[in-house]
Amino acid sequence: MPRTRLTGRRVRRSLLALLTATAVLLGAGLAAAGPAAAAPSPNADDEGGSKQLRAALEAAAKGHIDAKNKLDNSKRRQAALAAQLKDIEVRLVGLTAEAGEVAVQSYQQGRLTPASMLLASSGPDDFLHRAVELDMLAQRNSKRLGDLAAAKAEAAESKLAIDAEVREQQKQVTVLARKKKDAEVALAKVSSGAGAGFGGSSSSAKPAPRNSDGSWPSESCSVSDPTPADGCITPRTLHMLQQAKAAGYKRYASCHRSGGGGEHPKGRACDFAAATDGFEDRTATGGDKSYGDSLANWAKNNANRLGIMYVIWYRQIWMPNTGWRAYSGGGSPAADHTNHVHISMY
Repeated sequence: MPRTRLTGRRVRRSLLALLTATAVLLGAGLAAAGPAAAAPSPNADDEGGSKQLRAALEAAAKGHIDAKNKLDNSKRRQAALAAQLKDIEVRLVGLTAEAGEVAVQSYQQGRLTPASMLLASSGPDDFLHRAVELDMLAQRNSKRLGDLAAAKAEAAESKLAIDAEVREQQKQVTVLARKKKDAEVALAKVSSGAGAGFGGSSSSAKPAPRNSDGSWPSESCSVSDPTPADGCITPRTLHMLQQAKAAGYKRYASCHRSGGGGEHPKGRACDFAAATDGFEDRTATGGDKSYGDSLANWAKNNANRLGIMYVIWYRQIWMPNTGWRAYSGGGSPAADHTNHVHISMY
């Protein structure tokens, strides 16, 4: 019996030791993962607004970005054409003067014709010399007049091209106004008016790659999402994420989402937690609020460099055609974006 009781005590001690070791290992594992990794990301239903609203915002923002790019390209082409026209007009001054010399020369020669010039020669050698001079004079005068005509035609074409660019710009200005109205109509369902915006960092990000005409290349969800959300994101989204970290915004972030609407499933959006421990179901205050303010302001200031479509933070949404506007997503910290900054990419 004593031996049996001793064995039972040993068993109980062994089980206790095993349970203690298991608890320690589990605790160490959770600590290694970090509180941010265990924090849930806002789900599709918490993002605020309806699927129709997000689609309308995307269409309005994309339309604005496309029209703005076309407008900027047209202005660059117009500037180049204006410089070209200025050069042509300078050449025209010289060519017109040369053409005037030809006219004066013809007037001074009066009725002197090539035939009379040749007949007035004193001999065969003089006749040949006069023939060569006459040919050179004719070639020079013909070139002068030809250059003048070509320059005039080139100037006329440049003026027509400039007029076409002005019409293109007027067209894109109209498109921009329409897309702004579209955005305001969409935002009217969740916005009560203009927002105050946020202060903070305004450091310049490294621009994302563009097409030769300045437009944004079409991208698919083709690169691995480095955030704990896993999945895929677009190269432009990855670039934005990397630039945000380079600017000092290194708190927990989550990008890809497999379900729901919006840009997350397309790999074109990221959520940046305001709290140091990741997404928390509470409104950010103090240093967490300041962190979110700074990040939102940085994203707005670098939107054109990075291809950012819109930013949502702390009951406000920024779009390039509306600026900061009040935003109500539904009341919860996730829906109102008071616990994370949402950045959608073009």
